Formats: sequence, structure tokens, C-alpha cells
Amino acid sequence: QVKLVESGGGLVQTGGSLRLFCAASGRPFSTYNMGWFRQAPGKEREFVAVLSYGGQNALYADSVKGRFTVSRGNAKNTVNLQMNNLKPEDTGVYYCAGGPYSDTAPAYHDWGQGTTVTVSA
Repeated sequence: QVKLVESGGGLVQTGGSLRLFCAASGRPFSTYNMGWFRQAPGKEREFVAVLSYGGQNALYADSVKGRFTVSRGNAKNTVNLQMNNLKPEDTGVYYCAGGPYSDTAPAYHDWGQGTTVTVSA
């Protein structure tokens, strides 16, 4: 049984930064592509970024490219999402997910519970 737990969300002003964390148990990260998705109130879940299981490749949504960085964490089986120059439209619940190297939410089979990010204007 794979378990994903996100943390690091919070309230930040426009232009600020946050780092999200995703910790996985039950499966080694070395065989697991890790994606980040977000869902704003009243909107569908959307792709943010994905990191390949080897850590060498990453894919970003156009809306976050140049501002967000996904990387392996220092702790074993963790993945980080560094978010800089945050905008109000970045507000939402952020989820980490495990599965294929994809930008499509239905492709992922393991999901965390989410962590809330709120960016004030």
C-alpha cells in the first residue's frame, strides 16, 4: 500500500515563496514518477509538474514554468516543489501523485490528501 503525504502549504503574499513536500511510503522513489497537481475552488484539478523516477527529467505546466521547481528531497523518498514568485492564481489544494511520467491526472494511481496554498493579493 502506497501512502503519500503532502506538507508545507500555507498563506503567502503575492511574490512570496513556499516549498511543498511529499513523502512516500510503501514504494521506493527510484521506481516512481512523482507528479504535482492543484485544484482551485470550483475548478478541475490541473497539472503542475512531474519528476521522473530517476530525477533527471521534469515537466512543468506553462503557467508555472520558470517559477516552480520540482526536485528530490534530502530525506529518503521525498519530493519537493519549490514555488517562487507566487500569484493569487496559484491558490488551491496541491496534491502529489505517483504514477507514469504524465501531465494527465487520471493517469496517476496514487494520491496524497493535499495541502492548501493561499496566495493573497
